Amino acid sequence: MIWLNGTFGVGKTTTAALLAERLPGARVFDPEWVGYMLQANVKDQEYSDFQQLEPWRTLVPVVVAEIARWSGQDVVAPQSVLVEEYWAELAAGFAAQGLDVVHVVLDADRSTLEARIRADEVERQAEPWRLDHIGRYETARPWLHATADVVVPTDRRSPEEVAAAVLARVAV
Repeated sequence: MIWLNGTFGVGKTTTAALLAERLPGARVFDPEWVGYMLQANVKDQEYSDFQQLEPWRTLVPVVVAEIARWSGQDVVAPQSVLVEEYWAELAAGFAAQGLDVVHVVLDADRSTLEARIRADEVERQAEPWRLDHIGRYETARPWLHATADVVVPTDRRSPEEVAAAVLARVAV
């Protein structure tokens, strides 16, 4: 499994799609769907981000393991996790499920991230929330880099170059 971490605008979703195309037998799994399922079923709970829900951190490794087992495919998961304790819980869950995880952190400087987020026309309404996460990412950057198996700068690379850099440094 390849977990693509980093903040909004760094290229996780695009890189995940390119990796799935280039890695025989790989598929993209978006952990947000576990969050959407929980949101629909725990509306009586207070939280601002589904990652705050312990069931999300428990279920994601189980769902990934089941998809990999059932499909026989490697999984590429694009998801920002900017809270160190949450990443530790997820990593422990992946290990308990017997999953080998390559933690890839895609990195870019603030000006690049801001420009990419402002240029994104798909989810315009999410722009303020995404911009707010740049500071959270900068705070998390030291532990993210320390826990990453691979750090790939995306500032001056095309999506294809980012995917190639990940593939060159990741043995799946």
